[in-house]
Amino acid sequence: MFPMTPIAAALALLICTSALAAPAPAPSTPGSLLSQSQGLPAGFSDHFFDVPLAVRVDLDQQLLGEALIVLSRDDRVTLLEFTDTGDSKVPAATRDTWQAILEDGVALGPCTQSCPQQMVSAFYNLEGSQLSVITQNVEHTGEAPRFYEQPEGGSLGLIVNNQLNLNGGDNQDLGGRYGLQASSSVGNWSQVFNLQLARQSGDDEPMRHAIHELYTQRELEGRFFRLGHFTPNSDGLTRQLRSFGASPDTALGVMYGSSDNLAINNPKPSVYPIYVTANRQAAVEIYRNGLLINTQAVPAGLQTLDTRPLPGGIYEVEVRLIEDGLTVSTTQELVYKPNNWRNIEDRWRYNVFAGRETKLFSNWEEQASGSMTAGASLNYLVHPRVILGLSAREVREQLQYGGSIDWNAANNMSLYANVFQTQDHGTGMDLQGLYTFGATNLVFSHNRSWLDTRDTYETLPDGTRLRRNTFVGESSNTALSVNHRVDAKNSWNLRLSHSEGNVEGAGVDLGWSRRDTLLGSDANWRFSLFDRPGTSGTNDQRNRGVDVTLSLALGTDGRQISGSIGSRTAREGGRDNNASVTYRQDLQDHALQSVSATAITDTYGVGLSGMASFSTDAVSGDGFVQRSSYNNDLTGGLNLNSTLVVGAGKMLLSSQYQGDGAGMIIDVETDLDEIALRADDLSGGSSVLRPGRNYVPVSAYKSSTVAFDFDGNHPPAANIQPARSSYHLNKGGVDYRKISVMKTVTVLGRLLDNEGAPLKGHHVINHASRGVSEVDGFFSMEMSASSPTLEVRYQNQLLCQFRLDPSKVVEERDVLMIGDLRCTPDTLAEATTQSQSAG
Repeated sequence: MFPMTPIAAALALLICTSALAAPAPAPSTPGSLLSQSQGLPAGFSDHFFDVPLAVRVDLDQQLLGEALIVLSRDDRVTLLEFTDTGDSKVPAATRDTWQAILEDGVALGPCTQSCPQQMVSAFYNLEGSQLSVITQNVEHTGEAPRFYEQPEGGSLGLIVNNQLNLNGGDNQDLGGRYGLQASSSVGNWSQVFNLQLARQSGDDEPMRHAIHELYTQRELEGRFFRLGHFTPNSDGLTRQLRSFGASPDTALGVMYGSSDNLAINNPKPSVYPIYVTANRQAAVEIYRNGLLINTQAVPAGLQTLDTRPLPGGIYEVEVRLIEDGLTVSTTQELVYKPNNWRNIEDRWRYNVFAGRETKLFSNWEEQASGSMTAGASLNYLVHPRVILGLSAREVREQLQYGGSIDWNAANNMSLYANVFQTQDHGTGMDLQGLYTFGATNLVFSHNRSWLDTRDTYETLPDGTRLRRNTFVGESSNTALSVNHRVDAKNSWNLRLSHSEGNVEGAGVDLGWSRRDTLLGSDANWRFSLFDRPGTSGTNDQRNRGVDVTLSLALGTDGRQISGSIGSRTAREGGRDNNASVTYRQDLQDHALQSVSATAITDTYGVGLSGMASFSTDAVSGDGFVQRSSYNNDLTGGLNLNSTLVVGAGKMLLSSQYQGDGAGMIIDVETDLDEIALRADDLSGGSSVLRPGRNYVPVSAYKSSTVAFDFDGNHPPAANIQPARSSYHLNKGGVDYRKISVMKTVTVLGRLLDNEGAPLKGHHVINHASRGVSEVDGFFSMEMSASSPTLEVRYQNQLLCQFRLDPSKVVEERDVLMIGDLRCTPDTLAEATTQSQSAG
């Protein structure tokens, strides 16, 4: 902060009373600084010009921020720094632009030539301590534009996401997927490449491979145009429609539709939870279009899957529950993570495509190729609370139809319904409902299908085609979940379900949870009763039982222990009394983020499992391993992520996953031994920066700013330059920035001329900050400890320079008292003048 004399702070209060007794002003321009200063008492004008003043800065009648400025007698204003911008609604990028302009100084009054950013005039009001800047946009309505502008000249960059998912066990051959998803930017066109290598666990077939995306895309205002090799999908739709039968094969052609370029995979859960009921310790594999997208370990009982890592949108997934290395159930579930759409002036969302079915680098011989394919999908916003959807397309000479309705009947009630049919395959429908009243949530789901799947294959995105389990007839699944929060500590839940088809029967799960304190630690109790339909994992006998679980948080260093005891139906249909204990440890400043171990005892013996998540500069992931108490077989899974970023002549391998956005490579240079910074994308998202090369994912298309600050609550005595950096990139674009973090010290001194008279209103500048000398010549500022140099400027002219030796300067309470500095022309020489003693 710059010091400000008490006299300068009192100017606004004195101006009204002093104006009454002031002499008649000399001729001057109305509103000029000289004109306003003539109303001040004698001697006060010395504390008005060329000294730091605290003011409010407005831009087009909107608050830009509170700041410190310097006024000169030639009607110029120079910004020193913004001191508070918390109440400003002006975008940070706009503030950064005007900060740079004002730091160079601008003339007050009408702008007649070289007007920056369409500036019309600037005016300082002494009575209100306010600096007002007016531009040609002052009378605009201020409505936010509907579309982001493309970066001037486009952008360049390449972002390659590598994902590896592995799963397998003693009774399962190793299966999994390697996915390479690359996005790039050349000018205003974005390119997408998607290569998949996949192998189903337990499948005797060789590894399948295919390229199912290789195209270029141009974003227009609210529309996109795609050309190349792609999989026809629901891009551009707000509500994706489901369909029966084969997934759309890849096609070589064109696609046009509503733009959905800002739809980012937010880590939010699905509106409608996805449940699994494991009889024993188990693993869950989640497939989308036959592609493994996530694997999780789950304990026994009714469990809710973590859907936050799953992509956004509305789509169907296949959930496989694996116990003791064997798949005991496979269910189709709906992920419901929609994006908001409420603009009644733009009611349509659509896409159309046409091309020829083709395959690229695919080793699946039966993949369709050579036939023409076409289709269209649309959403229509009937009402801000009602969205209709329709879809029709031809895939492998089969017609697929679908319709949907998404209805937010009230703020506490929503409904989603979908009906679909595929020629020579079957008809299906599903219904999802959510109702909230008070502390109670009701979730209802129902899906039903009429199928004949004897001649049906499932086509994976990589081109692999698999024959699904054949089924002829009707199947359905209905569930009602009730969750009620009794008070701050207690809640209960009830789930009723009924299924027909491969699994027959009704089920009920009842649970009670309580948050409490036990032995001085936070504790969570859970008591549950269940009665579920029989499966192959219970010898087709109903699974009935009880389970009691206690979890304890041990201290504040991330340790947790939990245990359970209960009874359930065994694999042969008898009773299986069981107990388990789990220990978990979260780690800080370590490659391992968390580790946990579980031991289970039941009728068959002892089972073990372990899980870990990790993150390094280049790769991140998680994995688990389980040993069955039933047959001692081992089962495990591993998820790995890594991203290669290339842009602006730089490259980097990062562990941060990049969505459908852009990126920034940031080099951090510092003279501190160890430091951690935080990079906050003002459009959302935050990353921790370390010395060296870092990667920060940023938003595509949107012009915004990344702000840099110290991580933690105890920042060091250091300065970050620059503190902000603006960007504007297309999808796949990569920019580069370098920031310096310099150790600083506070210096206090006085500027004198050759005759020993104090110099006021002179700018004292260092690599780390800048200050202005007061009326008596004193100044204080932050100075870089590694570059202890100062330069003195007045009216943009360099007057003198100094190089200081901190070891020879008096230090009092962490402030270097550098004494008197005589500013003479000879101090501009290479051998700069050393500070003199004060007084």
